[in-house]
Amino acid sequence: MSCTPHTGRLGAALPLHAAQPRRRALLQAASVCAVASALPTAFAQEGQGIAVAQIVDLSAQQQDVSRDFLTGSRAAWADFNGRGGLRGRPVQHLVLETDGSPAGLRAAWQAAQAHPACVAFSGCAGDGAAAAIAALQAGGGMAHAAPWLHRQWHDEGDTVFGIFPDYQAQIAHAVRSLAVMGVQQAGVVFAHASVQQQLQASVVQAGTAMGLRTQVLSAADRRAAPPAIVLFVGGTPELHAYVSRLVMPPGRQCYVVALADVNLQVLAQMGGTRPSVPVIATQPVPLLSSSLPIVRAYRAVLGRLYDEPPSPQGLAGFIAARYTAEVLGSVSGPLSRASVLAAFRKRPEVQLGGYAVAYQGGRLASATVTQSMLTADGRIVG
Repeated sequence: MSCTPHTGRLGAALPLHAAQPRRRALLQAASVCAVASALPTAFAQEGQGIAVAQIVDLSAQQQDVSRDFLTGSRAAWADFNGRGGLRGRPVQHLVLETDGSPAGLRAAWQAAQAHPACVAFSGCAGDGAAAAIAALQAGGGMAHAAPWLHRQWHDEGDTVFGIFPDYQAQIAHAVRSLAVMGVQQAGVVFAHASVQQQLQASVVQAGTAMGLRTQVLSAADRRAAPPAIVLFVGGTPELHAYVSRLVMPPGRQCYVVALADVNLQVLAQMGGTRPSVPVIATQPVPLLSSSLPIVRAYRAVLGRLYDEPPSPQGLAGFIAARYTAEVLGSVSGPLSRASVLAAFRKRPEVQLGGYAVAYQGGRLASATVTQSMLTADGRIVG
């Protein structure tokens, strides 16, 4: 692999799925990369300043979510720096792209640790990557702010500061919204065995907490029609494959409720869904049609900097960066890993243009969860 040292790059960009929209502007510039061993030297030459690191999983299963999330974060940091930055200086946004493998994630984490100006992680995505970084970071001395982390996480080191509702909150919202149908049981489909191993306990526990009986189903089973409600845990390509092979008896309908890591825009471009299988996506951010100031700001900045449609994951990335910037701005005195971590540990209530981040007893107390539905004719409602 031939690479040129570049701020925050680790590994060459991976090929996108054929159905995914083409990326432009800064995303197309991501072909430049850096060998992990060269990163400390390259970074040291860039001078003093403040930096935050964002590690993103661009594997085939995660890239449709991670790229949108990354675009939102990039837009937020560019806008923040354009308005004066932090104490009159820009914040260096270090992006470290990985293939999601344990080795790749560890190399990215080590690269961020080796960067002398890096004071925090911000917006690491997707869920598996965020969990891996959280595990590595338990004794690492840096704040892990606003990760795209949805599984329940026991944070012994007090370094993880989640701002997005977890699977339990997402499932609770989905169950409440479907309560009029008398839902008491649901199937659960995991896209991969590894995802099932990691998340089954959390998802089943969340369903039980809501009085919902859950049955784990095989994503490849075509022999029997699924229940009326199926919770799907996995990425957009896997969801498309699952819905495409469902066989529904005449007159039967199945609602597939996808949790967080599904991009409905990409699903629509891949061929959408079927008339008897509407797909509902839970999303831990406000609706894109909302008039909240944070949503308007995201759409305005995205439209100015990128030729990209807005998406819930992009909005989440934008919010993650805005939250990180707010807490960084609250630090009094010199900015260091220790002072920044101390500021995050205070868990101040932050209002981000109508999106509230508040904690109670060290746990996230605010829970914004919304839903959008992809109809059979390719429209996204909500």
